Amino acid sequence: AAGFLGLLLIFTQTIASAQVKSDFEIAKNLDIFATLYRTLNANYVDDLKHGKLFETAIESMLESLDPYTNYIPETQREDYMFMTTGQYGGIGAVIQQRGDYVIVSEPYEGAPAHKAGLIAGDKILEINGQSAKNKSVSDVSTILKGQPGTDVNVLIERLNQKEPMLISITRENVKVNDIPYYGMLEDDIAYINLSGFTQTASSAVKKAFKELESKSEVKGLIIDLRGNGGGLLNEAVEIV
Repeated sequence: AAGFLGLLLIFTQTIASAQVKSDFEIAKNLDIFATLYRTLNANYVDDLKHGKLFETAIESMLESLDPYTNYIPETQREDYMFMTTGQYGGIGAVIQQRGDYVIVSEPYEGAPAHKAGLIAGDKILEINGQSAKNKSVSDVSTILKGQPGTDVNVLIERLNQKEPMLISITRENVKVNDIPYYGMLEDDIAYINLSGFTQTASSAVKKAFKELESKSEVKGLIIDLRGNGGGLLNEAVEIV
């Protein structure tokens, strides 16, 4: 017992010593980095773009580790949430490019855009007072997304309306179905359209397949992944 206690004490002391050494090394290198950056900021010939530089530093650091450790900035938070949960903070509408502007092609039933009065065909002229002309679908989508409960003001042009309309929309959590459609094809082939590998993808696929199987004989299955943006690896494995 005494020998075991001695080994335990040595092991504990070794861990504590390693932790102290690690903490010291972290503090030292953070101090070096801060000193370097302050010197750079004070002496560099041009003004520094601080956000861009720090993002470059973070991404380069993580890139040296492995392909699976990534930095997701706040601006991409809603995209990340959408990929992993099927939910995002936004207005709940499909948009598309039409000439110099982005138009609303489909407001989801019951979503904020629908409740605020947006309809298919509305041309987005401004968002929060900023012109949307020559903005891409991606640019407009990023601006429309945001924390649930916050407001976004959209100036739109509507067919047969003489004057533009200003519509205020309160963002909400919008949930997009994992499976937009499923059904039976010819020759007893089941068909499931899967839009993403979210946290509920595998359970949704199982539920859809079991329902089809209960109604008719199933000799084969097509899982349609066209337009699927990816998501969680474990959900893909679970489906397989």
